[in-house]
Amino acid sequence: MAHEVFKKTPLISIVLPVFNEEAGIEETIDVLLHYVAARQERYELIFVDDGSRDNSVKIIREAMRRAPQIKLVEFSRNFGHQLAITAGVRYASGDAVVVMDADLQDPPSVIPAMIAKWQAGYAVVYGKRRHRDGESWFKKASAAAFYRILHSITNVNMPVDTGDFRLMDRQVVDVLDQMNEPDPFVRGMVSWIGFKQTGVLYDRKERYAGTSKYPLRKMLGLAMNGITSFSRLPLILGYWAAGVLGVSSILVLLGNLLRGTLTAETWVIITVALTGALILLALGAMGTYVGRMFTASRERPLYIVAKTEGFQQAQVHTHPQTQKEDSNLVQLRN
Repeated sequence: MAHEVFKKTPLISIVLPVFNEEAGIEETIDVLLHYVAARQERYELIFVDDGSRDNSVKIIREAMRRAPQIKLVEFSRNFGHQLAITAGVRYASGDAVVVMDADLQDPPSVIPAMIAKWQAGYAVVYGKRRHRDGESWFKKASAAAFYRILHSITNVNMPVDTGDFRLMDRQVVDVLDQMNEPDPFVRGMVSWIGFKQTGVLYDRKERYAGTSKYPLRKMLGLAMNGITSFSRLPLILGYWAAGVLGVSSILVLLGNLLRGTLTAETWVIITVALTGALILLALGAMGTYVGRMFTASRERPLYIVAKTEGFQQAQVHTHPQTQKEDSNLVQLRN
């Protein structure tokens, strides 16, 4: 566990997914290097480029010339934020791994508090948002509602108002490495793993530059991944709706019979509409789960690494579940 690694200076890996962050990535690197220079721990900074189409990779490579702590994992195309986190965590060699965004909304100044909690014996220390600067009221309200709905309908204790900004002990990272979900919901997976977890409060900053990479469409997709990964509620909503429909139909029928106002046409219209809605709801829920099963059954690589830079060969490890080529990633020659 965490206390065993402090016989030597601990190595902290910081994993940062990157997608079209040209406008602010240089400032992020400068802030992180300034933070690392002031700390006693050893650090490696792992940038995972998720198929950026701008100059993000070029800027990272230029920074690598002056900072040996910086390492780069470059995807062959855009595979998504959650898979970029997955890849970065698998390449991390640290005694603890910190995941944070590359836009400075997750301030490095919070990391010392996370490390202190880790040194006190916590295996996971997540950042709990106190304020969210620079975001619209709709995004704040929808995010708050999502976290609370997810917390209430899943059988996993996922803390509210938290994202992927967190520190994880190596023991947790090793377990996370063994999970091979094609549509990962990392914060839920870390909560599912268990161990001793706690949070630190922080104020989420406004983006230093650039635009959000999580528009409404992607946020809805992430929410659906979280719900279908850790809850069976969508599958049983049809049963609940059927019960409500059955009881309501009986009550309406009795009420109209007592008043003598029931007509065949009205009854048919109401019944057909409600039954159709119920069928569509049940089919949609089943389709979501069947779709996840179909994606998993294809056994494709989760992502493809086109190139890595800054790593020693020993650090480019294979997945713990296989002794051969990693079945969860394909790495092309450097």
